[in-house]
This record gives sequence, C-alpha cells and structure tokens, in this order.
Amino acid sequence: MTPTQLRAYVAVVRLGSVKEAAGELRVSESAVSLHVAQLRKEFGDKLFRKTAAGLAFTPGGLRLASRAAEMLGLQDRTMLEVSAASRGRRLLRVAASSMFAEFAAPGLIELFAKRAADLDVELSVRNPSSFDSLLVTRAADISIGPQPPVLDKAICCRPMMNYRLVLVVGPDHPLAGVSASPGQLRDQTWLLGPSAAADLGAVPALLRRLAVPEERQQIFQSHAAALGEVKRGRGISPVLSFTVAPDVREGQLQQVAGPHATVEAVWHSQVLAGPGASSAAAELARFSSTPRAIQAMMRGAGVSIGHFRPSVHVTLWS
Repeated sequence: MTPTQLRAYVAVVRLGSVKEAAGELRVSESAVSLHVAQLRKEFGDKLFRKTAAGLAFTPGGLRLASRAAEMLGLQDRTMLEVSAASRGRRLLRVAASSMFAEFAAPGLIELFAKRAADLDVELSVRNPSSFDSLLVTRAADISIGPQPPVLDKAICCRPMMNYRLVLVVGPDHPLAGVSASPGQLRDQTWLLGPSAAADLGAVPALLRRLAVPEERQQIFQSHAAALGEVKRGRGISPVLSFTVAPDVREGQLQQVAGPHATVEAVWHSQVLAGPGASSAAAELARFSSTPRAIQAMMRGAGVSIGHFRPSVHVTLWS
C-alpha cells in the first residue's frame, strides 16, 4: 500500500468516478484502475462496484477511504493551521458523521462562520466511534453526530437537534404506503449512504434491529446517490424526513408506513471539557441548538452553497 495508491483511491471515492479521478490527478484512467486493483488485491476486498447512479462501496471500501483520507489529509491540515496562524486567524476543526455532514453541516457552518471575521472552519467526515480519540488527541475541536454509548469524563456532550429517519421507496414499489413488517423490510434491497458503514448512529442501529443481511445492503458514496436509486424503484432507503418531504409531496417517493419504518434520533455535539477546550468549539456547541441554527441545518443558511456530497472530504469555510 503506497501513498500514490491511496491518493488515487481517495480521489475515486470523493469524485465517484475513475475517469474524474484520473482527470483531477492528471494521470490516465488505466493508472488509477491499476492502483485500485493493487489495493483490492492487497486487502482481498472488492472495495466498490459500478452502478447506474455511481459507485456502491463495500463496508471495507469505505473504511479504507476514511483511513486513507486521514493519512493524506495530515499534511494539508498542518499547512492550513500554520497558514491560518501566520495570518492571525483561528481554525475550528469539525468532525462529523456522514449523514450530518452531507445534509445539515453546510447550512450550520455557513451561518456560524459569518459570526466571526477571523474564523476558518474545517469540516471532515469521521466514524462516530473515533470522536472521543479525535477530541482527546486534539485532532478535532468539536464532533457532531450520534451520542456515544459511554461518555468520557474529559468530554462535554450535549443534545443538538432532534431528527426523524423514515423509510422511502419509489412510487411503484410494493411497499409504497404499506405498513411493513420487520420480515418484509428485511427482505428488501437496501440502498444506503456511507452512514451504514459506521459503528454508531441511527442507520446502523436500524439495520441491526431489523437484522438486514449484509448481502441485502448496497452502500453508495453519498446518501443522495442512494436516494437516486430509490427513485428508480430499485430498493428501500432510510432518509432524513425533512430532506425528502418535497419529493414525497410531489409523488416521486413514497414513505413506508408502520412502527418499524420510523426512527427518532438526536444529533449531539461533543467538545473537550475544561480550560483546554477551544472557545470557538464551545461557542458552536451552544449555537448549534438554537432555533436559528436548526433552521439553517434543515433549510440552509439562505445563501448559495453546494451540498456536501462525498463520503470522505474536507471543506473549509472562511
């Protein structure tokens, strides 16, 4: 496993295409494919496969992408921190779960970053099980995602935003509008975003509760890509209710009924407790539970901002 192989693989994950990855890296498509093939051979894992909506990743493929992004991002992160310090600016590093990062983080961070002219905010997608170690080792200043099962005494955890997961299918799917039993749900093809590969969170908890077989799970590079496949009638997907409300109203999606098709959950923020904590992180933790912040997470900050698509990515707001 070499840095060149990892860089090629991360580009494929982030862009969702071998061709686009080759263009960004300024190498041939065959070179990128060779690097990916070498990684597949070394790990004994297919890593991903092509679908009409993009690339569907195996759990091992997503874990490799996360690790590779951490390793390759260390140099970039160091450069950002040194550059920010030399310009008299502060850098706030936010680690977030994939579903929060894709749908809620852009609006929240855009709104929060406007409050301080000297603040740069860096967002990275991480496995929620690593939040504690990221904070304790000061690799991140604040984490946002599911509540950890065990709270570290050195970390302050507070509820941030309640949300609802619903199961949706295409309008012609057999379960459209049906009150489905656990057995019926278990037998479906599940089209999933990268949150399904995490250890913690509402989506993996739902999959475990319903005992969905791994062979029934297809994981895509983003939740939006998985939802695109659902609209084509190819399976079922757990989604944030506020993100699909327009599609449900317009009939492009149908919600599955029944008590097993809805999950209530809460996103939590975590920061270090005590004098060593980042003041900007503590301020974001307080701000994120305000009505204005919640509205921004659900509807955007009221400015033109691209949605966070890749499963592994770092974005900087100034």
